[in-house]
Amino acid sequence: MSDLFHTILSEARSLEGWLVDMRRSLHRVPEPGNEEHETSAAIRAELDELHIPYRQIGTAVVGLLEGSRPGRCVALRADMDALPIDEPADRPYASLHSGYMHACGHDAHMAVALGAARLLSAHRQDFAGAVKFLFQPAEETTGGARPMIEAGCLEDPHVDLVLGLHVAPDMPAGHIEVKPGSFYGASDNLHIVIRGKSSHAAYPEQGIDAIVVSAAVIQALQTLVSRSISALDSAVITIGKIQGGKRSNIVADEVTLTGTIRTLSEDVRRFLCSKTVETCTQIAAAFGASCEVQTIPSYPVLVNDEQATELVRDTATDILGASMVHLRPKPVLGVEDFAYYLRERPGTFWHLGCGKPGRASPPLHSPEFDIDEGCLAVGVAVQVASALRYLQRAS
Repeated sequence: MSDLFHTILSEARSLEGWLVDMRRSLHRVPEPGNEEHETSAAIRAELDELHIPYRQIGTAVVGLLEGSRPGRCVALRADMDALPIDEPADRPYASLHSGYMHACGHDAHMAVALGAARLLSAHRQDFAGAVKFLFQPAEETTGGARPMIEAGCLEDPHVDLVLGLHVAPDMPAGHIEVKPGSFYGASDNLHIVIRGKSSHAAYPEQGIDAIVVSAAVIQALQTLVSRSISALDSAVITIGKIQGGKRSNIVADEVTLTGTIRTLSEDVRRFLCSKTVETCTQIAAAFGASCEVQTIPSYPVLVNDEQATELVRDTATDILGASMVHLRPKPVLGVEDFAYYLRERPGTFWHLGCGKPGRASPPLHSPEFDIDEGCLAVGVAVQVASALRYLQRAS
């Protein structure tokens, strides 16, 4: 590799003060999905300073940094949106937007991507090809990746490889975790309406109790996972909300159940969604009730390309040392809309440890969540080095 590759980590660490300031600046202005106006403006200002042209797609920003000669194109993605969580006010960089907080580390992801842009822009004469920066809205809500893809963010120029990362508070800051193949689960939203018949509670035989039917449906749905899915596969059905009934002395005529189905393969996903509809409708019919079931597709399974994952693993090992790089043994049933990019292009999604030393770090989506900012330079170095290694192999 070039001399640049071997100096990437030290160059990234020279940006640490700037990275911390940038992360904290973004942390102060958390915004919900597709409303990241201040965030988008801040990103555009940084790209303007670096003379990196960009395109806007709503609040999304797609920057393009071209090297000294033609070649392949790598995309680095950073999500932008925040969560509807109140942040404790005792931090010097606490949220200025009441009711919202960067409790999932997207501020760190953006700072890493901007740091990568800063480092690469200083060396644009030293590599062939191009690097795109995908600053994406709405990861936490509607899935901002898909509309960006539909708007052409992976074309003009054609993206050959896409890389993404997520901070991980359960790992020490600066450690790296990768996993080839299925990494994050698919999610399908579940909406069930059970319709029975009202009667006086003293005369239940004159009605059809939708609450009793719903209890049978919930029990059966749990049995689907334990008895219809192989023990070697992973699946979860969770009913998170129940609404039904009018008064204590009236047999309920309608109950609404909402929940989620999580799976790790498309085959299991299709089977479980179909079996859920069949089970609910047949149980309701056995009670004399009717049942309307909707399984509403959300994010797909995130499947990392094996070669791209090996690229990041080898690169991180070369610049950090083997003790800092870990192979995750099992996938997770959380979801990530980076999966949409991986359905279109080879790529990989990896974890960047952000845990603070000496104590258990609060989890993601918690009001107490925070990061050890020492992880930021490592994130920059691994993304930049992985992109350069890929581009230089083709030159």
